Amino acid sequence: MDRIKNLNQLEQTDRIWDMVVIGGGASGLGVALDALSRGLSVALFEKADFAQGTSSRSTKLVHGGVRYLAQGEIGLVFEALRERGRLLQNAPHLTKNQPFIIPLYTFVDRWKYSIGLKIYDWMAGSLRLGKSRFISREEALNRLPRIKEKGLRGGIVYHDGQFDDARLALSIAQTCDDRGGCVVNHCGVTKIQKDADGKVSGVEVKDSIGKKKYRVQAKAIINATGVFADKILKMDQPDIGKMIQPSQGIHLVMDLSFLGGKDALMIPATSDGRVLFAVPWQGKLVVGTTDTIREKAKLEPRPLESEIDFILETAADFLVKAPTREDVLSVFAGLRPLAAPKEGSTKTKEISRSHKIIISDSKLITLTGGKWTTFRKMGEDTVDAFYKVTGINPAESTSKDIHLHGYTTDLLEGHTQVYGLDARNIAALAAENPAWSELLHPRYPYTAAEVVWAIREEMALKVEDILSRRMRVLILDAKAAKEMAPRVAEIMAEELSLDQQWKDAELEDFGKLANKYIIDSLNP
Repeated sequence: MDRIKNLNQLEQTDRIWDMVVIGGGASGLGVALDALSRGLSVALFEKADFAQGTSSRSTKLVHGGVRYLAQGEIGLVFEALRERGRLLQNAPHLTKNQPFIIPLYTFVDRWKYSIGLKIYDWMAGSLRLGKSRFISREEALNRLPRIKEKGLRGGIVYHDGQFDDARLALSIAQTCDDRGGCVVNHCGVTKIQKDADGKVSGVEVKDSIGKKKYRVQAKAIINATGVFADKILKMDQPDIGKMIQPSQGIHLVMDLSFLGGKDALMIPATSDGRVLFAVPWQGKLVVGTTDTIREKAKLEPRPLESEIDFILETAADFLVKAPTREDVLSVFAGLRPLAAPKEGSTKTKEISRSHKIIISDSKLITLTGGKWTTFRKMGEDTVDAFYKVTGINPAESTSKDIHLHGYTTDLLEGHTQVYGLDARNIAALAAENPAWSELLHPRYPYTAAEVVWAIREEMALKVEDILSRRMRVLILDAKAAKEMAPRVAEIMAEELSLDQQWKDAELEDFGKLANKYIIDSLNP
């Protein structure tokens, strides 16, 4: 992706795009992908970096939602299971089949979860990832050697998908770019323009890197900003009420030895009636999540002490060795963009996770809710709404068949698998310059060549862009990310012709950010 080339396209002030998409997370990228699959012209603007907010802070699961099935959201589960299967087919370099085990401690649980998961299997149909089945106590302990033995009667194995959320977002952005879309990160919408009839006609945007402003005309504007949707809605209609209720979910990352196997652990009913996952991911164990109402949407939400305690205490109920705060390598928080509940209700469990499309009087189209698994279907439904709003003769969506950037079935072993076909280009870079083949940290496999690649081909402009989302070190091991930052800043400064002042400012900013992921650096 060439950011300068894309910004240059915005110099054509008389050009009228079919669609401007505001937001470069799962929702906005899904809309852009589907629109491009139908031959529409698309300009997408992301104020921060692609997937910088909620879309890089998931539980890393592409799933139908076992708990939604229990809540009776049959349609949502059907849709998610279908999309799960498509995503695994279209991005095999970024997704995989992950077995889960539900430990059983009562006879009733065996039948309850066996029946529920057989229904889950049936609903997935031909896109099923594997059959659920009961396993004996011995097999459960063999596969999850670090779970508590007392009272264990066996387990249920079932299958769901796993993925790298930030890398998937980047792959979709690259796919959009490959198909002629104009996608730009670090470029925020500052104003919505309207015509004489009060209908949206374009946006004003500001490049936060080059500080230049652009005016972009479009037939339709899509607000796909997740938890920040209210800010765009207020640009359009200053007196509008609150539409979004942020709900926070946090995850703790620790050493994989706490679980001791390749299978994931799923606790279907915690002390507060929620679900807890402990999932092997990129050599670590990701444990979460929570569901806590927050009043304000923030790009860097802070984990609450009560959330940290809840996860540690719940994990201790099921693991032989109880994890402590000292064992947490990183803690990260994300905000879900739920529809604001009816007056008097504060239970986020009662709010549907299905997506919703709102069309304002000005014809601004807002996409809210949803989840990563259904990003493509959310995009398809939003583009259907675009045709209704504009009156343009609709074209059929083909996004369900698009292989995402880097697609290959010849998968590499190791961390470079997420690059897909691009991995060979990164290997060529490393061979080009001996310094680029050097590791950035003795405990992790990332190389300087990957930093160069991220700058040249993946629109990385800040140290955080690289260490949080191009490489996932910040959420895997925040202290290691801080240790890698000086070398990353050095390579970036050299590649982008930036001075020592830039390096110093970047390292200061990244240090402050990384401290928010280190559990003992958090202010209570």
